Amino acid sequence: MKTPRYTDLVKSLPSTVPFVGPETQERARGEPFTARIGANESVFGPSPRAIAAMADAASGAWMYGDPEVHDLRAALAAHHGISSANIIVGEGIDGLLGYLVRLLIAPGDAVVTSDGAYPTFNYHVAGFGGMLHKVPYKGDHEDPEALIAKAAEVDAKLIYFANPDNPMGSWHDAPTVQRMIDALPEGCVLALDEAYADTAPTGATPPLDLAHPRVIRFRTFSKAYGLAGMRVGYGLAEESFVTAFGKIRNHFGMGRVAQAAALAALEDQAYLAETVARIAQSRDRIAQIARDNGLSPLPSATNFVTIDCGRDGNFARAVLASLVDQGVFVRMPFTAPQDRCIRVSCAPDDVLDAFAKALPIALKAAGASD
Repeated sequence: MKTPRYTDLVKSLPSTVPFVGPETQERARGEPFTARIGANESVFGPSPRAIAAMADAASGAWMYGDPEVHDLRAALAAHHGISSANIIVGEGIDGLLGYLVRLLIAPGDAVVTSDGAYPTFNYHVAGFGGMLHKVPYKGDHEDPEALIAKAAEVDAKLIYFANPDNPMGSWHDAPTVQRMIDALPEGCVLALDEAYADTAPTGATPPLDLAHPRVIRFRTFSKAYGLAGMRVGYGLAEESFVTAFGKIRNHFGMGRVAQAAALAALEDQAYLAETVARIAQSRDRIAQIARDNGLSPLPSATNFVTIDCGRDGNFARAVLASLVDQGVFVRMPFTAPQDRCIRVSCAPDDVLDAFAKALPIALKAAGASD
């Protein structure tokens, strides 16, 4: 046999990735983007203290990072007022979702998510042979009641739910989320993705109660903290649940420089507050650009604004294609009817100026292509 003996599961999977990176698109275009506002990165950048910490740690990059991530976990515990035994740190929420699926899902096991929600989660479920069951959004929000009902119907081992939500920017209040937790079917785990908790309004996230044995809440340094390139995320859960991750996680997955960067960023809460304020101002600017062009911005609790282009997915895709042709990198939801929208990440005014210039041209081009 001339080829590797791939598993039947791997042979059944498509050769695909959840997202095409902006770098791939830049190589195809032959030039860089003028405005990189499609991946929900923090264009405002990380804390100067985090940058300095990365520089200081760079000379020690020949060493592996602490496999226990002790200092960062201790700092996170103090920050949240919990025990470090309730914290698992990993290679961004993406990496932690992969570990979670590996921990829980065998081939054929039922998993529930929203149709159009975060595709990387679906990618992990498919990679371990899970059976995805999807429920539709309800009014551009994920539907907690439908997720719970579907989980009970199919005896799901895992539910994925993001609050605030990507790609729509919508959110539910804390009592709604708590009711979802209280209604979890027996044996089902809730993966509560709170990547945008730092930009959410007061009252959008329930208090941290880590006594529930089947709830894990994910946070990240990739959004408001501005460290997407470092890949640092963490999960908050009951102690025995966190301990179980030690059986399957990559113990040397967190590099020394990344740990130092996250620790310094966490310690600079003043810079985080400043960034969150800038994000709020940027959301207002994006919304105004949309309205100036006859479009409808959706309310957002995230570091992006989803814009309703007013027509169908084909029109929105034509708008997006024209923006990309003009050097403005944005993304859009993948599933109808949410695919009538485009999604624009928050950024400083000089970056959004490029979007403001390109959008009317893109709308005109999309209209002409009908």
